[in-house]
Amino acid sequence: MPARGTRLARAAPGHDPRPAVNGARPAVAHLTACPVAVPAHTTCGLLEVPERRDTPGGASAGASGRTIKVGYAVRRSTAPDRKPDPVVYMSGGPAASSLHLTGFVGDLFPDRDVITVEQRGGRWSQPRLSCPESVRVMLDRLRAGHAEVGAADVGAAADTCRGRLSEQGVDLRGYTTREIVADLAQLRAVLGYASWNLFGVSYSTRVMLDLAAADPAGTRAVVLDSFLPESVDWYGDADRNLADAIHSLGAAEPFEALVTRLNRSPARVPITDPLLGTEFTARLSGDDVATVLAGALHHAKTVAVAPALIHALAAGHDGPLRPFANAVGDALASYEFGLYHAIQCQDEPVFPERSRLFTVHSDRAVCDTWKLPVSAPARSSTDAPALVLGGRHDHTTPARTSRPAADLLPNATFVEFAGVGHSVFLAEDTHCGRQTIAAFVARPTSWSRPCVPDRAALPSVGPGELVVTAAPYRLGRTPWLGAPAALFALMALAQFVTGALRGRALTAFAGLSGLAALGLTARSLYDQVRVNDTALAVGVPAEVTVYVWPAMASVAFTLVALVVHRKKPWFHVISAVAGGGFLIWWFAWFL
Repeated sequence: MPARGTRLARAAPGHDPRPAVNGARPAVAHLTACPVAVPAHTTCGLLEVPERRDTPGGASAGASGRTIKVGYAVRRSTAPDRKPDPVVYMSGGPAASSLHLTGFVGDLFPDRDVITVEQRGGRWSQPRLSCPESVRVMLDRLRAGHAEVGAADVGAAADTCRGRLSEQGVDLRGYTTREIVADLAQLRAVLGYASWNLFGVSYSTRVMLDLAAADPAGTRAVVLDSFLPESVDWYGDADRNLADAIHSLGAAEPFEALVTRLNRSPARVPITDPLLGTEFTARLSGDDVATVLAGALHHAKTVAVAPALIHALAAGHDGPLRPFANAVGDALASYEFGLYHAIQCQDEPVFPERSRLFTVHSDRAVCDTWKLPVSAPARSSTDAPALVLGGRHDHTTPARTSRPAADLLPNATFVEFAGVGHSVFLAEDTHCGRQTIAAFVARPTSWSRPCVPDRAALPSVGPGELVVTAAPYRLGRTPWLGAPAALFALMALAQFVTGALRGRALTAFAGLSGLAALGLTARSLYDQVRVNDTALAVGVPAEVTVYVWPAMASVAFTLVALVVHRKKPWFHVISAVAGGGFLIWWFAWFL
């Protein structure tokens, strides 16, 4: 790996760097140590570009033009039939990182180079536009409730963040979709590729469509996963899109019931602060839970278990909220909110008067504070072959808006995938989406579908299929809470071995019954994990309630053995206590 700061003159043998577009001087790239784990044959770099190309000196980045650096990685294909045109990928968000997905994307295209690019201002770019002040105030809202933390608090945090970034020399007006598109165009010139295939997901589909329009000669094909058209009213449609997705899952009535219940009496849910690593009790109203579910439903595994989850919440079981609320906290900490809000406030500035989603209100408060100029619409299109993918239950970029936008592209094909929420190619255990993308990129003008997108990869989990409990999630975080089960298993094994060796049938049957109860339960839980481990965040398969009967039989056999074998009762006493403790733990805590 070259040392940090080494200048990158060319990255693609046989191609010289080409001039940058629109009269700007050629960008400069420097090889760096990769900041994340990447596959073999990968190099990382920083592309030096103007922070603002729309200012005097900005396009040429002369004495009066400030420059910034955009992180990227290039995974070189070693396949004998390596194709000349690579795939360039950027994550969505905006402000989501890309470099950590180099290996994942690379696996889709073993015969092509794969380039992953950070957005300017992203985690592995320089400067990094993090905004912990915004994360902190949103966490405080969950901690204290919406009545105590409002728009003024969010605005004050945003003002503090902007002031800190300004002291670092950051001009937020330079962080727009238009500038990101120009960064990518210059990166192709620096790397020396004659053309490449564009791959965007969610927000970055807008980037890739704009890039295809700006650089048609360099665009071989375009993949738009969870397409976000420029024409949509993203904030205004948010509530409706979430309601539509939940309706498509057959859970509209229980969803409204749980929102009403929790707006009247918020749930108190222990969650972990991702900034401090400490636990606090959040007060989640019904509207807060709607926001939590909106984030969770991006994932195919949650989509599959959503009917059971929503019915459980409507019935008053708040325990399953904890893992999903923790996921929201982790998501807040994973974004660079300075970049996120800079792009949203300039490219997506229209807000509804009311929304049940607290993220919409937070974004509006930031934009009202920052007062950034609104970007002019690009109104982009492309004649390049395009594949547009959508999840059937996607509430962020639903087919209701993405399909008509895809129809306006002259050479686009829209494919909808059953059982999927947002980001088809990232959907867990959903290989059809990835196979479809690979088949399209291989032959964009004459491809055929390699699988059936109407067949959901994960089975839906209905409300009657689970016994609602938060115990599996808590055990995963704090294994010692399972000590009663472990002790019962140990004593059951000892009973079975001792009884078998000494010819004591009652003792052996007691041990065998206990082992059978635990073994059947473990197998049921394993089968659930193998199919969809997210279901355990809601509860356990209903069948496990039957398996307590062998455990009760084990305790009964032990008590009888205690009466029959009186010479050394201590072994049976300990076994009976372990069995009784397990049953108490099972009924009073686990279930």
